[in-house]
Parts: sequence; C-alpha cells; structure tokens
Amino acid sequence: MDTNVSHPRCYDGDVTFDRITVDPAKMGGQPCIRGMRLTVKRVLEALAVYPNPAELKQEYPELEDEDIRQALAYAATLVPGQHTDVPAAS
Repeated sequence: MDTNVSHPRCYDGDVTFDRITVDPAKMGGQPCIRGMRLTVKRVLEALAVYPNPAELKQEYPELEDEDIRQALAYAATLVPGQHTDVPAAS
C-alpha cells in the first residue's frame, strides 16, 4: 500500500511529494520513487556518481526529471536548519 508523502518540514512550507511513496512492504518502508524499488537515498547517491543528467538517465531510464527534483527537495526537508562550522581549507 503506497502512500504519498506530505512532509511537515517542507523547504518552502507547502510542498506535496506526489512522487515519493512509502510502503512498509517495499524496501523496508524507505521513501521510494513512484512505488518503484528505487529509494530516494539511491537517487541521491546516483546524483553524486552521475552529476550529468544524461548519464544518470542512461543508468536509470525510469527516472523522470520531476522524480529527481522531488528526491532532492525531500532530502532538503530532512536537513536541519542549523549552521555547522566547517574548518577553512588550508
């Protein structure tokens, strides 16, 4: 039973993630893309490996631009709004 996610901490205050689904019977209940066995986490990992959209889509032809946008937006809602000091590069 897939359910769409409406996250309470949306980055602009009013985003519905109609392509992000959660089903306890799939992928351990992790947020997935459109009910597929493709997690939001995997999409983010793939974006790090394939920064070129054409390469990413070659590896994951089922992904659509809106899937990627919503995966990024969903991940942004999970990052706390706190500032973390990062050491300056030497």
